[in-house]
Amino acid sequence: MTIQEVPQGRLRSPFYPRQADLDRLFQWHDWKGYASAEGFYDTTLEYFSVRNSAGVFDLTPMTKYRITGPDALVYINRLVTRDMSKIKPGRVAYAVWCDDEGQVIDDGTIFHLKQGEYRLCSQERHMAWLQMSAIGMDVTIVDETEEVCGLALQGPTSCSILKAMGIEGIETLRPFGMATYAFQDTEIMISRTGFTGDLGYEVWLSNDKALDLWDAMFDAGKIYGIMAMGTEALEQARIEAGFIAAYVDFLPANVTVRTGRSRSPFELGLDWLVDFKKPNFNGRRALAREKRNGSTWQLVKLDIEGNKPAHHSYIYSTSKGKKDVGFITSAAWSPVCKQNVALGTVRSPHGKVGEKLYVEIYYQREMHWSKMMAEATVVDKPFWDPPRKRATPPGPF
Repeated sequence: MTIQEVPQGRLRSPFYPRQADLDRLFQWHDWKGYASAEGFYDTTLEYFSVRNSAGVFDLTPMTKYRITGPDALVYINRLVTRDMSKIKPGRVAYAVWCDDEGQVIDDGTIFHLKQGEYRLCSQERHMAWLQMSAIGMDVTIVDETEEVCGLALQGPTSCSILKAMGIEGIETLRPFGMATYAFQDTEIMISRTGFTGDLGYEVWLSNDKALDLWDAMFDAGKIYGIMAMGTEALEQARIEAGFIAAYVDFLPANVTVRTGRSRSPFELGLDWLVDFKKPNFNGRRALAREKRNGSTWQLVKLDIEGNKPAHHSYIYSTSKGKKDVGFITSAAWSPVCKQNVALGTVRSPHGKVGEKLYVEIYYQREMHWSKMMAEATVVDKPFWDPPRKRATPPGPF
C-alpha cells in the first residue's frame, strides 16, 4: 500500500508506515482528522487475536488534554461526576462529564500523572467546553493529541509480550494503574487499561519513538501471536465487554438538537460514577432531581435467542410487537461467548434484570429478507469478563 492510498487531507499516525506495510483491506475512516484503519487482514482473525493472543490497536487519534495548575484537582472534580480526590497519582479513572441539565457530553479516562497534573483522554474533542468550565480557576489546558501517540496491546499474551520487550515489573501493575518504564534510551508510560474487556495495556510515548516501539513490540510478540487490529475488531470486543461508545450508544449532549435525544449517566447505567457526597459539579442539581423522580430511559444488556445480530432493531415488551419500548444501539454475535448479544435503551420501568423482552430482527440471506421476533433477556454482567483481566500478576501465556 502506498501513502497516497489513504484519503488526502487526513493526519497520519506516526505508526502509519508499519500499518501500511500490513494493510490488505485498504479500508480507512476519519477519526477526528486522523486516518484510522477499519482492519488490516480480516476482522475475524483480528478479533480472535484479542481473545486468544494479542491485538494491537492504534490509539494516537484519541484526544488528549494535559491539565495542570494549582486548581487542577478542583477543576477536574467540578468537571466530572466522579470524586476525583479519591484517584491518587499513578491511577487512571473512567469518568463522564455532563452539561448543566445532567446530560452526558462524553466519557473518557483521566490519568493522574502526578500531584496537580492530569491527562484527560476522550474520543471527541472538547477544548471549548473545557475552557469554558475553567473560568475563574487557575489551570492550564493543553491539547497534546498530536504530540503523544499510543498503542493498545490487548489479550491474554499482552503481559508476556511486554516482559519479553524488557519492561521490568510490568506484571505488578494493577488494573487502572499506570507507571513509567525504561524503553531503549527513553521512558514510556504504560497503563493497565483498554476497551476490550480483557487483559490489556495502553502504551503512551512521544512520536519520535513510535516506530521503535512498534518494531520492538512486534518482534517480541512473534511467538505470542501478536497481530495489528482495526476498528471493526475492537468494536466487536467492546460490545462483548458491555462498554458504551459515543455516537453509537449515546449522543453527546452538546450536539443534539431535539430534546430527549441525549442521556444522563443514570440512563447509561453509569450511576456508580455519580457521587453526590463530593463538592458541586456540572449537572449536579439536575441529576439530584432525576435521582428523586426517576429516569426516562434505561440502558440494557441483552442476551438474545438465535444467532442473527439485532442491528438497529426495535425492542418490544411482548412478542406481539404492538408497541415498542426501546431500540438496540449495538449488536453482535459473540464467537467466544456463543451468544447473540446487544446493548439497547428502553423506557422505564422496563429494563429490570431478568426481564423478558422481544427484539424485531430483519436479516437477509441470498437477497431474501426475513423477519423474526427473538426473545431477549436483560442481564447485568458483561458478556465477556475473564478472571485474567483482574489477575495481578497475570498468568503466563
